[in-house]
Amino acid sequence: MSGKQNNPVLDRRAVMRLGLAGGAAAVAMPAMAGADTVPPIASKARIVIAGAGAAGLAAANRLVKRLAGASITLIDARKAHYYQPGFTLIAAGLRPASYSVSTTREWLPDGVELIEEAVTEFDPAGNRVVTASGKSVDYDYLIVATGMVLDYAAIEGMDVARIGTNGLGSVYAGPEAAEATWRAMSAFAEKGGVGLFSRPATEMKCAGAPLKYTFLTDDSLRRRGMRDRAKLIYSAHNKALFSVPIVSEKVRMLFRDRGVEMRYDSVLTGIDPDRRIARYQTPRGVVEEGYDFINVIPPMRAPQSVRNSPLPWQEGPFAADGWMEVDKATLRHKRFPNIFGVGDVAGVPKGKTAASVKWQVPVAVDHLVGDIAGKPSRAVYGGYTSCPLITRYGRAMLVEFDYDNNLMPSFPGVIAPLEELWATWVLKTVALKPTYLTMLRGIA
Repeated sequence: MSGKQNNPVLDRRAVMRLGLAGGAAAVAMPAMAGADTVPPIASKARIVIAGAGAAGLAAANRLVKRLAGASITLIDARKAHYYQPGFTLIAAGLRPASYSVSTTREWLPDGVELIEEAVTEFDPAGNRVVTASGKSVDYDYLIVATGMVLDYAAIEGMDVARIGTNGLGSVYAGPEAAEATWRAMSAFAEKGGVGLFSRPATEMKCAGAPLKYTFLTDDSLRRRGMRDRAKLIYSAHNKALFSVPIVSEKVRMLFRDRGVEMRYDSVLTGIDPDRRIARYQTPRGVVEEGYDFINVIPPMRAPQSVRNSPLPWQEGPFAADGWMEVDKATLRHKRFPNIFGVGDVAGVPKGKTAASVKWQVPVAVDHLVGDIAGKPSRAVYGGYTSCPLITRYGRAMLVEFDYDNNLMPSFPGVIAPLEELWATWVLKTVALKPTYLTMLRGIA
């Protein structure tokens, strides 16, 4: 362990700075400077936001601060709001399931109408959306923030109801499933055996999560004195462990040092929960692997309402799974300029994390408000993505990068991006949730 990690003065200083800045970039984008301090613009614009997750709520709260008199409608059937970055902490046994649960209405700003239905149809040519009950809602501007869907059905034999039994885990399925995953993983750590970890071949939210849980399982075994009785296998969907080459190499070295077997070009396609056998598609064909514990991460796609609309990419790498065709710098739709896509549903090269939402939403809102005011915005989203990559209990690396895979450290001189630090662990476990909630309020 380096002297830097053991320096309590440095750690206290880091924690203070993390508490103030919350783990996102400490310096505002020049194009956005002062955006929240100018008087609101009078407008009668009709704005619809489809989706009330992190991106949708943050957009609604920012818009009410920027516009006076606009009609803002938020549409989403979900009554519960989940702090999804907390799922890993729940699955690590560090937080209860309730840690990640609040309600959508808690974060709804005054003056915004909430329609508690799903959007089932997008009609960009007619400037309207249709809800599950058949209600048509017209708009002048539309923000699509529907998130993504977890396609568990694409894994043959997978049964979400069985998470937590027979060594079956899946952190993504919700807070209760994360808690059940912890019970399954903890039982595995007491006995040892074969543990399987992987990621899907699709785009996914928080691509570091599969790696985090591999590291946490490894550390859980070590803390129980059972590591020599366990075999951990991580299957990568391509020839890398992470999309940023320097981070991929760092993880490779950590896995090597901790005895995690790495397999490449290996994608989970099926599971037999009774026999505890997983099936992978590999260049050699279908390969079966027995397990005592498995963390299943399903393919992830845009919601069907988006996939079946005119909004997705028509060609290219984001077309197959229905991701929205937006300009990666402005989040504006490339064919329908009064529509913006933010959060997980946006078809951009990076950006399916809560930290990305923090940077995307102000850019999209600034362009929308600029259209209303007749003053085009210069705001740009450069692909900022952040992943506090847990590598053991009490240590994590703060990995921040952009579209071009450049590392973008928010705290130079305090937190080195590829060092396993206690300060980064505190950021992940303590500082990020308050910052996330502030983002929902449209402040951060």
